[in-house]
Amino acid sequence: MEDESINDSAYWREFEKNELTHSAAHYLMAIDSLREEFGYARVTDVAVKLEVSRGAASMSIAHLKKRGWVTEDPNRFLLLAEEGHAMAKIVEQNFRILSKFFTEILGSPKEIALSDACKMEHLISPETSQRLEKLIDLYDSDPKLAKALDKAQ
Repeated sequence: MEDESINDSAYWREFEKNELTHSAAHYLMAIDSLREEFGYARVTDVAVKLEVSRGAASMSIAHLKKRGWVTEDPNRFLLLAEEGHAMAKIVEQNFRILSKFFTEILGSPKEIALSDACKMEHLISPETSQRLEKLIDLYDSDPKLAKALDKAQ
């Protein structure tokens, strides 16, 4: 029998309700990374880091400013608002959790695991992320479980 929930609009429409797009997540993380590395971030720096045109970066950052996730200091250096910074950190953590889950527990090749983690990092709920992290911790702390899961692959 087919699972009726697979095509339930209450679930598949949730994807379109996600307030953080894949692109926006990477812009936030790029700004955060540049500020950590250099102490500042400019639109030009973000464009170089993400390998996009300055115009594309400028338009995307303008959208993030309208959302209240990015601001500028008096020197026009980019700053992450509290919510933007929190979102960047959540996406980075989700990426780490997902990539570790895919490589260590599922045994996926690293390149595939990283690609899949990147596709999903901004979409999973905090609840799912926390549960995956607990499963990884259990896997890491229980050699018998780890061995059993490794055999199952």
